[in-house]
Amino acid sequence: MADEIRLAFAHPDERAIATAGDIPRDRISLRDHVVDVEIGAFQAERGHRQRVRFNVVVEVAPGKGALEDDVDLILSYDKVTEAIAAELAAERLNLLETLAERIAERILLEPQALRVFVRIEKLDRGPGALGVEIVRARDGEPVGAAQDDARTRPHPRVLYFSNAAIADAALKGWLDQAEAMGAPVILCVGLPEGSRPQARHPLAQRRIDLLAIEQNAWMLAARDPRAKVVATRTELDWAMKNGQSCIWAPSKIVLDTPAGQAAHPEDPAELAGWFAGLMEACELVLIGEEPPAGVTVPARAVTVGHTTL
Repeated sequence: MADEIRLAFAHPDERAIATAGDIPRDRISLRDHVVDVEIGAFQAERGHRQRVRFNVVVEVAPGKGALEDDVDLILSYDKVTEAIAAELAAERLNLLETLAERIAERILLEPQALRVFVRIEKLDRGPGALGVEIVRARDGEPVGAAQDDARTRPHPRVLYFSNAAIADAALKGWLDQAEAMGAPVILCVGLPEGSRPQARHPLAQRRIDLLAIEQNAWMLAARDPRAKVVATRTELDWAMKNGQSCIWAPSKIVLDTPAGQAAHPEDPAELAGWFAGLMEACELVLIGEEPPAGVTVPARAVTVGHTTL
């Protein structure tokens, strides 16, 4: 396997000699594609971008007829760079291995792609390049399965509770009504009342504020044990598919999503609106707070003291 990966990135002459006895496959390649990325498991890598180099080779099915110089009949190089950009934008990752797997999976969704070789290297973590190389092949899964999953993904109803709403006697009734509406329910809260530690460094303060929101989430969970506090996208997806109402603990998703830099913990309604857009919510309901400007999903406000949504 190691020699096969080496040959994938080798000069075409060397590769042709080594595979002379096999059925030849056409290949397209992306070489030395360097992107500034925030990635890494170490704390020192958070909040900092580093250069990451991508080399990708894709074995493709040969055309069945004349191409007629038509770009729509081939696997375009743009599909490779788009796969890289899409996975980098989807989530902040700790491991190059995870990134390589996801890029390979996305490329193999293309009808022409048969096998893909991915090499990813960090260029700023030492005197040399530190990286990973993988090879993945189509495993018979129908092309387009990932798109089908996207079409069937639940669209939750996101409910934001102000501190006054958390303490209100109508809390149980609001949750009952939301669950009766049919869509999965995800609850959000903002910062708790009272003072919290203040740090001079903005990244440290951001973490402090997110942790304070999570403390408030546990306060809400204590008021109604039906809702469980969850932190990861995997937990959220499981809860939605299994009819479990949950309360969002924001730290991991905000810090691990590249677009999370635009989410401001000190503005709870804005944070809830950002999260609702990320989850492709069917509706954002704010109890005790006005809808934020620029929210990308349908939003409405409920006044504390009202008993109905």
